[in-house]
Amino acid sequence: METRNPRRWWILLVLCLSTLVLVVDSMALTVAVPQMSGDIGASAQDVQWILDSYVLVFAGLLLTSGSLGDRFGRRKVMVLGLLLFGTASLAATVCTGPGEVVAARIAMGVGGALIMPSTLSILITVFEEDERGKAMAAWGSVSMLGLVGSPVLGGILIDHFSWHSIFFINVPVVALAVLAALTLMPESKGPWQKPDPLGAVLSAVGMTALIWWIIELPQHGAFGGRSALTLAVAVLALGAFVVWENVTPEPMVPLALFRQRNFSGGSLSLTLVQIGNGGLLLVLTQYLQFVLGYSPVKAGLAFVPLAVAALIGNAAGAGLAARTGNRLLVLAGMLVMASSFALLATVSASTGFAVPATALGLLGLGAGLAMPAAVGALMSTIPAEKAGVGSALNDTIQQAGTALGIAILGSLLTSGFAREMPTGAPEAAKRSIGSALAVAQGDAGLAHAAREAFTTAMSATFTISAIGVLAAALLATVVMRDSRPAPTTAPAREPGLAA
Repeated sequence: METRNPRRWWILLVLCLSTLVLVVDSMALTVAVPQMSGDIGASAQDVQWILDSYVLVFAGLLLTSGSLGDRFGRRKVMVLGLLLFGTASLAATVCTGPGEVVAARIAMGVGGALIMPSTLSILITVFEEDERGKAMAAWGSVSMLGLVGSPVLGGILIDHFSWHSIFFINVPVVALAVLAALTLMPESKGPWQKPDPLGAVLSAVGMTALIWWIIELPQHGAFGGRSALTLAVAVLALGAFVVWENVTPEPMVPLALFRQRNFSGGSLSLTLVQIGNGGLLLVLTQYLQFVLGYSPVKAGLAFVPLAVAALIGNAAGAGLAARTGNRLLVLAGMLVMASSFALLATVSASTGFAVPATALGLLGLGAGLAMPAAVGALMSTIPAEKAGVGSALNDTIQQAGTALGIAILGSLLTSGFAREMPTGAPEAAKRSIGSALAVAQGDAGLAHAAREAFTTAMSATFTISAIGVLAAALLATVVMRDSRPAPTTAPAREPGLAA
């Protein structure tokens, strides 16, 4: 026990701050889009690029940044990412045109890609296995609070200031995280190995093309327009990446990790969960605002049951994992999550908020139990010297799952809404519930039909989500194996964790 870092809980606070700034920015920006687009004269396509440019760069560079952390130092890479993210956020506050905002978002995406893998890799190198569950639960709780609280924060900032404040709020948080990292956090890195530039290029091209293809699914379909070319680039680049990483003597990414049952089972289960979760905020926020008539701030506050239940689930899961093992905890949590989506699938235009509130509570509880256990199980299989790139590999898989979930569920919602609308409704009203209510202009019949059509389509998307999470639970049960913490043998088994 004398090898434990005495500052480890302070270090966890730094990691939570670093993760929080990424979560808050992404979610709060969605609230600011209407005001920002009007102020800078952004078209619908410009807004899409403002939102998507960050995701494309972030997902494309995760694997490369994880390997950079292992090679040059995880603290160094994380601090560099924070500085870049903070500087780009500050630059975004003085942007006057869509192109400038897109450029700032690209720079923020690069910074985010440098931050994210480092936080999780530092966590698993600082904490021994018997404490890692508690640390992971705390880290996940902060992320959940940021996810739920950021739309509320965004709404308050927009009401009292302007859209610039969404970006400016990142600056003091980044400054605090950098100061704390330099003061409290030790440097850690893996043994030096030769760079793998070809692997870095292939992974960046392949992941960027894959996420781009997923983003364009709702507009162009799987093979329409330029989607076929984008998909071909993704398949070829990622296929070449897998082949190259298996033949090069010093690969950037240890694909052998997938031979570990807990890593492959945990990663793929989390991907299925992320597909199910992907469209949750997008779909439910529209229900709250367009069907129930909530304001953006009130809609954000409606997710409080999710956050509170997730905190309870995280706290309970941290203690249960040591007694029951991760696999049982993942199964139980995912079954609770599936039941929440099944409950959401019963919501209609006249349901009100009681049923969604109950479902959100169940979802938070299930996610609080399952997600830290799944991440903890898969991260425990990663050697300390590969912590950065192993963390990045997990992040990348989940990022692709989230993007795929948003694309699939968003497309199902849009097509289902159009199909459920009355045959004689104006074409503009069939595009979305927002468009339908704008076209209605006091036409109570059309507005009622739009709300009914939306909730019917929403039920179908949440049914798909429930099936996805059930599949994740089944996969985790079949593939994963328990490796319960054993404090007396952990240091001998994983000596690098004390670094």
